[in-house]
Amino acid sequence: MDKDVTQSQLDQLYALWRKLTYELTGIFDAHGVCAIVAGEIAAHTRTRTVVGVQDPQHKYFDVWICDAKGILTQTRWSNKKASFAPLIEAGKALRTPKFSRPPDELINSELWQLPQKAIHSVPLPFSGGDNPMTNTPPGVLCLLDPEDDCCLTLESLEPLAINVTTFLDRAYMRLQLDRQTIEFDVVSDINYALTSKLSLQNIFSQLMDQVRRTINVESVSMGLIDPTTGDIEFEAVLMGPLFKDLPPVRLRKGQGIAGWVAERGEVVVINDVYADERFYVQVDRQSGFQTRSMICVPLKVEERMIGVLQAINKQEGQFSQHDLSLLQAITGPLAAAIENANLHNDVIAEKRRVETILGSMAEGLLTVTAQGVITQANEAVLTLLTLPYETVDVLVGQPVADVVRLRKMDLRPFLSRILTAEDEYPQLAADLLTHDGSGEYVPVLLSGAPIPGDDGVVHELILMLSDLRQIREVERMRDDFFHGIVHELRTPLATILMYARMLRGGKASNQEKADRFLGVIERESDRLQKMVRQMLQLAKQEARELQRSSELVALNPIFEEMMPPLTDRALEKGLLFRQKIQPDLPMVLGNQETYYLIFKNLVDNAIKFTLSGTVSVTVQEENGRIMARIKDQGIGIPRQALPNLFKRFYRTQTAVERGIAGTGLGLYMVKESVENFNGQISVESEEGVGTTFIVSLPTAEN
Repeated sequence: MDKDVTQSQLDQLYALWRKLTYELTGIFDAHGVCAIVAGEIAAHTRTRTVVGVQDPQHKYFDVWICDAKGILTQTRWSNKKASFAPLIEAGKALRTPKFSRPPDELINSELWQLPQKAIHSVPLPFSGGDNPMTNTPPGVLCLLDPEDDCCLTLESLEPLAINVTTFLDRAYMRLQLDRQTIEFDVVSDINYALTSKLSLQNIFSQLMDQVRRTINVESVSMGLIDPTTGDIEFEAVLMGPLFKDLPPVRLRKGQGIAGWVAERGEVVVINDVYADERFYVQVDRQSGFQTRSMICVPLKVEERMIGVLQAINKQEGQFSQHDLSLLQAITGPLAAAIENANLHNDVIAEKRRVETILGSMAEGLLTVTAQGVITQANEAVLTLLTLPYETVDVLVGQPVADVVRLRKMDLRPFLSRILTAEDEYPQLAADLLTHDGSGEYVPVLLSGAPIPGDDGVVHELILMLSDLRQIREVERMRDDFFHGIVHELRTPLATILMYARMLRGGKASNQEKADRFLGVIERESDRLQKMVRQMLQLAKQEARELQRSSELVALNPIFEEMMPPLTDRALEKGLLFRQKIQPDLPMVLGNQETYYLIFKNLVDNAIKFTLSGTVSVTVQEENGRIMARIKDQGIGIPRQALPNLFKRFYRTQTAVERGIAGTGLGLYMVKESVENFNGQISVESEEGVGTTFIVSLPTAEN
């Protein structure tokens, strides 16, 4: 202490220390500390006092100015306006006379305009040593024009600065602790939000807002690695409006800073990206976005790299290790959230795929627990059981043995066989009772397979029900076909054989009788030949030997040749036969012989299946197509037979029961031939009323 210091000054200095200590003890705010220090020093020393502290981003100084009357003013000076650097860098208490030659920086500062004589200054923080350990940003404490009897001399300024530094350090430590607490809460909220979301879009929106605010950056972007190519594609929703109309940003493997990070799995903090040779400048050039600084961290799931996360352009100052720690704190949960979202999407896609497969299956399918309870059913099961579609969920949870009821069989032993099956899949042919109350049974083939769990134990099984009605119908058609063929072959052969024996035995007593016998033999031989020709035609169609012909065909000559004998047959049978054929029908593309067989077969069937009444044939052009309608008042076709009418070998039960001859091939061949020439055929029929076949053919011009 200077020897010239009076007891009064010492008392004032002691009072100042005591007052500052008392006032600052409960203050944990740095701004509050600075305001109290400036106010109390000014009051006790009756000297204008200035306290300035730089902001954490080193862009400006917060300044408190208090005059001798206790009027406090708070302001903010830019670094250039404040020009505190010479006073801070002095590292000690310093007296700078007003009329001396101070550093140029100080001459141009706001501070230099305030005093009239001199400035007494001491740096803040101040520890009195060479290596101050402090949290306080750079600052200064100044007394402007202190009187000679001021209690604060240059010598006593430094101890006071040490005391003030202690309280500032405490305030900034508290500020840092509060900031870390807030950041921890924000990071916790982000992590919780990420782990609770299964939508990538929701994850991205969560990332965009909170991460950007927490780290105080202009933009956050994320790129995911294409597992096939290794390229990094950045999510467009995070890129911002400048990238809205641009194609997706995609970097090749190893390209740019992101590629470097993804390839090596290391973090980078770059505060000047244009000075880094790894930076890929093309993205900025295409978008107009200006990248200045960046933190890029890898996104990993276990040891597998899935992408990178970037924080771009620190809003204030430069990126710090603290910013990197914050960003790294969310990369683990973020990577896990992305992986969970992708897995969720895969599960949903697989679920929809399975549902589509089950819904489109013709076979009924049930999944059943080992205890015999239904866990899933498709719509085909409902069709077999004749249940409404809306009851599919009702089946779930019911015992399968109560739903799948078999004629004279118990389902449970078959389920037991499935549960114990190893290399084979058990099958059972049975009759299934419908649920419509009719008491009818549907022939089905039951197939089953066990579904073992991860522990190898079967907890569930699949039960498939195949409808055998069509197979039974095909078997019936096959039997009818062979019976019909046998009948059709046996009758003419027997007739030929009988008349041949009669001729050989001399039963033809005259030429007239012999000619009649030979006529019968010839007619029956033609009948056999027609059947053989029809079978050969079918074989050619099956082998695809009948190709589309580009031959121009006139239909009028075909009808002129075909209709007279058919008219005679109808009249001989006592039917009324009508025909209305347009005389100038346009040409069609196709084969003349095939068209003859098509129309002859349809008209022949109309005569064959009409016991009494009218048969009419109408052919005319309509809107660029030839429309032929063959209508009869015959026995008609049962409604249930219409879907199978054009199948090969199919004959309606009505025709079979009435003993009407046929092979079941005619209509099948007609439909194949019509469609071979780009035509269409349809049928309208009512049992006991009659039938109308409609053939539509495109003209050659169309």
